[in-house]
Amino acid sequence: MIAVELLGLTWIGGQPLRAQSMPTATPAVGIDFPPIPNQRRKVAYLKMTKGRMEAFSDGVFAVIITIMVLELKSPQGTNLAALRPMVPVFFSYVLSFIYVGIYWNNHHHLLQAAQHVAGAVLWANLHLLFWLSLIPFATMWMGENPLSPWPVALYGVVLLMAGLAYFVLTKELIAHQRAGSMLAISIGRDRKGAQSILAYLVAIPLAFVRPWIASAFYVSVALMWLIPDRRIERALGNSE
Repeated sequence: MIAVELLGLTWIGGQPLRAQSMPTATPAVGIDFPPIPNQRRKVAYLKMTKGRMEAFSDGVFAVIITIMVLELKSPQGTNLAALRPMVPVFFSYVLSFIYVGIYWNNHHHLLQAAQHVAGAVLWANLHLLFWLSLIPFATMWMGENPLSPWPVALYGVVLLMAGLAYFVLTKELIAHQRAGSMLAISIGRDRKGAQSILAYLVAIPLAFVRPWIASAFYVSVALMWLIPDRRIERALGNSE
């Protein structure tokens, strides 16, 4: 007697005898597959903190000041007359030191009022640091060539671009905060920033006619910003 098994049926002598049950897959135990909704799921993105951006910026500010002071060469002589050629260089250094200090101070206050940052804010911050990093070069050229049109004009261009970059950074920070944020309220219309940009735009062409008047514009803008700006501090105090 010959038995043939095919597709679960046992054939004996040409006649089907019985059907054998096929093995079935055992369902997984202990695995819960949640239903997938038809609507698109909302992805929650983690907001970037400002710590690394602030630390990096502080380091760049410190390097800029270090480069400027290292560019000050010692006089070739042992009497006071040897210091005379260094006077324009020293005054250029003092003016640029004040400008870098103003930017560092305002940058610190700006980030204190901000809650978080984003990729666009990081690039805007790098844009600002780029123009500030050119201050040592413009400072030495203007100091070594006092009241010369092109050095004075280039110094104004660097200040103008740094001012515009700071304006862009401010707008990007405000755009990435919540609606009605403390930063937006404290900055307001930023009239001092607008006045500074206008002063640079007037001073740059004046450098080719009256360089000393253009230099006076740069000094006046620095003095205007030396007056403490309490907008952000008042907003921080009111929020406590």
